Amino acid sequence: MELTWHGHSTWHVSVGETDLLIDPFFDNPKTDVSPEELDPDYLLLTHGHADHIGDVDRYEDATLVATPELVGYVQDTFGHDSAVGGMGMNLGGTVECGDAFVTMVRADHSNGIDTGYGTSAGMPAGFVVSDSKPTQESDAESSTFYHAGDTSLMVEMREVIAPFLEPDVAALPAGDHFTMGPAQAAIAADWVGADVAIPMHYDSFPPIEIDTDDFVREVEATAGPSEPVVLEGDESYEI
Repeated sequence: MELTWHGHSTWHVSVGETDLLIDPFFDNPKTDVSPEELDPDYLLLTHGHADHIGDVDRYEDATLVATPELVGYVQDTFGHDSAVGGMGMNLGGTVECGDAFVTMVRADHSNGIDTGYGTSAGMPAGFVVSDSKPTQESDAESSTFYHAGDTSLMVEMREVIAPFLEPDVAALPAGDHFTMGPAQAAIAADWVGADVAIPMHYDSFPPIEIDTDDFVREVEATAGPSEPVVLEGDESYEI
């Protein structure tokens, strides 16, 4: 599994022959990639804020993976035809996406379309992407990536995601103000139990500018299992 961070919360995930793009938003200072350079099979959307669906219109041929409410909005607004299950999915579900399995998990955040208050897009979410179907049996051979979405610290990370989904790598929002900051993100890394914790959702605009050294120090201070890894924009990490 290859993970490429294109700034903010935008990740390109390759599993076997399948390409997934999470939260396409290329209008951020960490990427030099043009949206047209990518051709994902699946488009995973955590929620409807503009900094997470800003470039969905570039990928009309991709199959949508999102809540039914958000799928409906994107289809009506941007012309997408295909969605998993015909209408999207919801929290707790696992769907097969080519060579990948995608489990939708909870995220504690708001979810008005484009940060507006008039239209709800259902519950916000995170995703756990793996190369084998998650079961109650531990699978050390599976490669698993947790994209936390926009979220605060929540016990679901410790009680559900860690023991049952067993992430190898966790991408955690660390920009503070709208999500967790470095301290809470570090606790999340400890609770999730991932081997590697990578910060995201920072430096895109002034309220979420941080010193990533703070993230590294906070993760190390937990003395947990996670190694902090700070990626440059458009840099890849392989599980």
